[in-house]
Amino acid sequence: MTTPPPVITLSQVLDSLDLQQVNAEFFVGEQIDEIAHHISGGHIAAQALMAASRTVTGRLPHSMHMYFLRAGDARQPVDFEVTALHDGGTFSARRVTARQFGSVLLEGVASFSKTVDNVVYQQLPPDLPEPESVPGFAQQHSDYADELGGWWVREQPIDYRYVDPSARIAADLADAPPAAIRMWWRPNGIAPADPVIADCLAAFVAGRTLLESAMVARRTTPLGPGFSALMDLAMWFHHPPDLSDWLLYEQHSPSGIGGRGLSQGTMFNRNGQLVCTMTLECYFGGRASG
Repeated sequence: MTTPPPVITLSQVLDSLDLQQVNAEFFVGEQIDEIAHHISGGHIAAQALMAASRTVTGRLPHSMHMYFLRAGDARQPVDFEVTALHDGGTFSARRVTARQFGSVLLEGVASFSKTVDNVVYQQLPPDLPEPESVPGFAQQHSDYADELGGWWVREQPIDYRYVDPSARIAADLADAPPAAIRMWWRPNGIAPADPVIADCLAAFVAGRTLLESAMVARRTTPLGPGFSALMDLAMWFHHPPDLSDWLLYEQHSPSGIGGRGLSQGTMFNRNGQLVCTMTLECYFGGRASG
């Protein structure tokens, strides 16, 4: 009998973002156990952004660039060391190093900005069906309820409403769809009205889902067949996500080469306000030891 996948709730994710602060530059983050005790890239990136933000006052995230260097063990906490690189009149920069058992899992830089009034322009959001008219993730994947102990229909911290086929559904289609996915998402519960937490949850969602557009092109899923691993994630934050409502999320994969898949995405508040843009690269191939 297949072991049921661990249930992950919004409360667990929010609790894991409440990092233990050891001193001004050192934080400890509890992990969320998943299949094979894997630490998801989106989760550790969100924790790294939170750690960096805890060393800055009066400024909000405007970008982050995270490199995923090693897999970790979700049964054990992760240490986050933050180094102040710059504090200027408008911007602050922090380096974040995430370690477990002395080995570096993640290395990144996060930048923060004070509010600046200037010219405002943005990309327009795509035209999508209203989220209330789109079935939920578990309903969309009901045909796969028996796979891996119910992984596709398990409780999740995020309510995803896919307008286009997910990587799992696309893998079974006779003709491969475009390497693009559009969806709505919102927290599966009530999240605090904190702009930093909102940005961290956007990073959590991006790191967990953005590789799917590349998977559509390769006819695979987050659970295989084959091996996949995140390599790096870059995000630019434009407006805080409004977590009290649905967010519109578009992603596509413009390139696949050398065993790598590149994905790009944008998120919008429901009123059309651009929340963030992001780029992620993942590796598909044999499991390597280095």
